[in-house]
Amino acid sequence: MPEKKGSAFMKPMKVSDDLAAVVGAGPMPRSEVVKALWVYIKKHDLQDPKAKRNIVADEKLKKVFGGKAVVDMFEMTKLVSKHLS
Repeated sequence: MPEKKGSAFMKPMKVSDDLAAVVGAGPMPRSEVVKALWVYIKKHDLQDPKAKRNIVADEKLKKVFGGKAVVDMFEMTKLVSKHLS
């Protein structure tokens, strides 16, 4: 029986220490990681008010974003992938 397409997205993944500092310890599915990231971003008011697509990183997020101070939400998912295995 072929696997359903969305299953890779739901598979619990190992979370790096830097990412765990933001979203909590893994393993957790990518969808939960992204949800937890947004909770963190909104709680700490890290969205650029003029350009909502941009996330202004605090110290914890900079570690996840490879040292970048500002990333857009599409780049964010790519950078976060490097912290999942």
